[in-house]
Amino acid sequence: MKKILVIAITLVSLQGIAQERQREHRKDFKKERSQVLKDLTPEQAATLKTKQMTLRLDLNEAQQKEMYQLNLANAKERQANMEAIKKMRESGEKPSKEARYEMRNKRLDKQIAQKKQLKSILTQEQFKKIEKGAKQKKMKQRKQLQQRGKSKQRFRKS
Repeated sequence: MKKILVIAITLVSLQGIAQERQREHRKDFKKERSQVLKDLTPEQAATLKTKQMTLRLDLNEAQQKEMYQLNLANAKERQANMEAIKKMRESGEKPSKEARYEMRNKRLDKQIAQKKQLKSILTQEQFKKIEKGAKQKKMKQRKQLQQRGKSKQRFRKS
C-alpha cells in the first residue's frame, strides 16, 4: 500500500513539473514571436499583412494596392503608439482616467473608420469573411482568458 502511495505521489509530481515546463515553453515562444514582429519596419509589416489578406481573401491587384496603403498607415501609427507607450513606461508615469478614456475613444474611432475603408475596398463576400474571422479570433481570445482565470483560481486554492 505504501509503495502504491509513493508511486502515485511521484507521478503527480512529475506531471506538475511537465506542465510547468510546457507553460514556460509557450511563454518563451510568444515572447520570441512578438519580438520578431516588433523588429519589422512598417513597410515589412504592411507587406506581410497584405500578402496574408491576399491569400485569405483572394484580392485582386487594385485591392492589394489599397490594402497595402491602409496596412502601411496602420503599421506606422502602431509603431508610433508603441514608442509613446514605451517612453511613458520608462518615465514611470501612468495615464490618468481622462487620458485612458481619450486613448480608448481614439482607438474605437479608428476602428470605425477602418471598417468603413474595408467596406469600400472589399467586396461584400470578402468583408463577411473578414468579419467571421474577427469573431472567431475574439472568441478564441476570450476562451484563453477564461482558461487562464480558471488556472489561476486553481493555483490560488492549492
